[in-house]
Amino acid sequence: MTRVYKLLTRAEWSEAEATGLFEGSPVDLADGFIHFSTAAQAPETGRRYFSGIADLVIVGFEDTALGAGLTWEPSRGGDLFPHLYGPLPTALAVEVKDVALDADGVPQLSELEA
Repeated sequence: MTRVYKLLTRAEWSEAEATGLFEGSPVDLADGFIHFSTAAQAPETGRRYFSGIADLVIVGFEDTALGAGLTWEPSRGGDLFPHLYGPLPTALAVEVKDVALDADGVPQLSELEA
């Protein structure tokens, strides 16, 4: 079992919680799947795609709970990334953490459970 993480704005997560499903951020919708990262991948994902974005949360899920819609596909540098094809039930979240930005606006994501 591996914990996978979704980085998103607090507003996106709050909206998803209100309906019980997260359908995806704009990039997820454009790509046709929900992007996740492992604990080891999350800091670089944050740096590349979320620098300077305030009011972020990181939401953790157990990969086995996400079912057959979760696939591991090559992405950045050939590394396998978890991608969910289908909506994400918010009730499956095992943790939700606020994300602080450092002085350069980079999300601080170094203390995630693997």
